[in-house]
Amino acid sequence: MNVVVTGLGCVTPVGADVESTWAALQAGTSGVRGIDRFDASAFDTRFAAQMPSLPPVERWDLEPWRQADLVDRKTHLLLVAAQQALAQSGIDARGPRVGVCIGSEGGRKLLERVAVRAAEHHGEPTLERAAGMLPPGELARSRPGHPARVLASLVGAEGPTRTVATACTSAGGAIAEALYLLRAGHVDAVLAGGTDTLVEAFMVSGFSLLGALSTRNDDPQGASRPFDRHRDGFVLGEGAGLLVLEREDHARARGANVLGRLLGAGLSNNAYRITDSPPDGTGPLVSMTAALRDAGIGPQDVGYINAHGTSTAMNDLSETRGIRRAFGPHADRLVVSSTKSMIGHLVAACGAVEAVVTLMSLRDGVVHPTLNLTTPDPDCDLDCVPGEARAVPGLSVAISNAFGFGGSNASLVLGRA
Repeated sequence: MNVVVTGLGCVTPVGADVESTWAALQAGTSGVRGIDRFDASAFDTRFAAQMPSLPPVERWDLEPWRQADLVDRKTHLLLVAAQQALAQSGIDARGPRVGVCIGSEGGRKLLERVAVRAAEHHGEPTLERAAGMLPPGELARSRPGHPARVLASLVGAEGPTRTVATACTSAGGAIAEALYLLRAGHVDAVLAGGTDTLVEAFMVSGFSLLGALSTRNDDPQGASRPFDRHRDGFVLGEGAGLLVLEREDHARARGANVLGRLLGAGLSNNAYRITDSPPDGTGPLVSMTAALRDAGIGPQDVGYINAHGTSTAMNDLSETRGIRRAFGPHADRLVVSSTKSMIGHLVAACGAVEAVVTLMSLRDGVVHPTLNLTTPDPDCDLDCVPGEARAVPGLSVAISNAFGFGGSNASLVLGRA
């Protein structure tokens, strides 16, 4: 069963849609700047990759949803990406043969309430008690599946609705789930992607306490530097991405324009530490080799890898070693770059946005640079495209990687239209 892409949408810190994001990435434009959405002056990290503004959602009347307090920032971003993808695809998403698979995280408001109550009363309130403090709309929005349910309701999709909440691999896992549903014949089309908004005081504070964030406050745009010797942590971001995936026979029958192909997916778990990637790259190795096997291709068929590339010491090293083990001698002929160097880490959304970017590379035969890669780490010895975008003539197959906090991994194999 061949699966094709007929619609793309995204909203990122460097662009309000796919084409503007793609142009900014090719130009090496950073979306990282000082945080202005809340007072971060007391935090060790005072910058992030923020949306300059929220593009409007015009496809649906959201007023009833807003009155019920059911459209938060995360859901809004997903709907922006969805309206773009649906307009490009031209698909009628109504009915039982269309599914929705979205990567999204939830529960942050509950945890924030617990933390606040504990600080105020020196107690240990439970999640159940915290949930009781939330208004109904806020309680609904705190659940990971909320954005997917809103999207499905607005478009009239009556097929399976899935939410994947596996941290940084959420969107990659959601796209893989969509692939499996399509191949099994359960649906003809799936709206698949992810959304997340990490530029919140609670999240910046939490990741700062973990020591995971860059503290390059005097140079925010130089802070995200994947595979660079002087990297000191990742940068939080926000955004959303969506792909309209269809069975090829269904897309052809309705005269749809095919933008690319989803050839295969591979999922794995590190079975290692919760906060670290395995130094030998085993988890990434398993997901990439599984994706190649699922796509029915060999390592030599891949020309580009859109790396997870977080700008953390262990993750970059683990991914490099995983790629070398998965691709053998062909690893020296691969072109690799990290989108996170410019838009930060979108966590639950990164797998979708980076899949969109990978499809744009396949369309144009161009790979965007890895920003801030000025002193390559000798242990991260792949061709990571420092400096400026690069033309890659004949590029036809690429991999998009997402490796998650907690140990989950997702690799997608994408092909040119």
